[in-house]
Amino acid sequence: MELAFIPSPSRGVLYLGPIPLRGYAFCIIIGVFVAVWLGNKRWIARGGRPGTVADIAVWAVPFGLVGGRLYHVITDYQLYFSEGRDWVDAFKVWEGGLGIWGAIAFGAVGAWIGARRRGVPMPAYADAVAPGIALAQAIGRWGNWFNQELYGKATDLPWAVEITSTSDGRVPGTYHPTFLYESLWCIGVALLVIWADRRFKLGHGRAFALYVAAYCAGRFWIEYMRVDDAHHILGLRLNNWTALLVFLLAVVYIVVSARKRPGREAVVEPGAEPADGKTGADGKTGADGEAGADGEAGTGGDTRADGEAGPGDAEDGGDTDAAADVRDGEGVKDGEAVKNGADSAKKG
Repeated sequence: MELAFIPSPSRGVLYLGPIPLRGYAFCIIIGVFVAVWLGNKRWIARGGRPGTVADIAVWAVPFGLVGGRLYHVITDYQLYFSEGRDWVDAFKVWEGGLGIWGAIAFGAVGAWIGARRRGVPMPAYADAVAPGIALAQAIGRWGNWFNQELYGKATDLPWAVEITSTSDGRVPGTYHPTFLYESLWCIGVALLVIWADRRFKLGHGRAFALYVAAYCAGRFWIEYMRVDDAHHILGLRLNNWTALLVFLLAVVYIVVSARKRPGREAVVEPGAEPADGKTGADGKTGADGEAGADGEAGTGGDTRADGEAGPGDAEDGGDTDAAADVRDGEGVKDGEAVKNGADSAKKG
């Protein structure tokens, strides 16, 4: 009886004439587009301007690719610089090998540069793109399936992945599809961040920190299942230690940030509407940022276009009331003076 399994593609590249179309590269590209699309929707919902996420991504994505490749090459240097290896392969990103830790770290540097140029607070931008990054990782992991890499221990489970390649010491057989486990975990992380952000109004980078912590929790046990060569420290793979350290840092940031800067940013982009601004049918603007078509605006009470001030006005409204009273008083005095002058003229 033949066991069920997930078949691997016979090859990870197709040729359109002389142009190679690689599955790994397509997964990365699709993931980037999804991250930018979702990040843009969330940024606009926070009060930002359309296109800002894409403009900053122009900086973040190249930095992220370079950082991801550097982390992989440094931590797996034996694949490129040991005897019998060709160091030129270190530049062949399309063949696989992007470390998420380096990608996020360097991508954050690129995003910081882009955000600084746009005058955008980096924590707010990170919160907006966090779920999209998780979905991009979920899609990008399928690139490992195309390359028949990063699988787990041997298994006969129905969802095992079949490995047919014998290159780089691979042994054909069925293994735990760790790429699939991580892909599904990342989808769950994206949904968690979206829910928590709506429920608790996360701000000042806490949505991004939640994404980091949740991803690291999953990466720890998924990494533990992998059988590809890796450096070990005290019995654990290097990436296990990295996931544990980053997880702790993310949790500490959430706790400290929530105490020092509760709530979320009111304005995320210069010239854009406040995040909590509401526009009603009558166009009134109140203390919560509502704007009105009939010219009414308030900073605690209503200041009307006809110059009247409402009784519930705060400091600015109070000043308007006082000014109106002074003008009314002066008008009464002027009227009385004119009347008295007229009476005197008649008597004379």
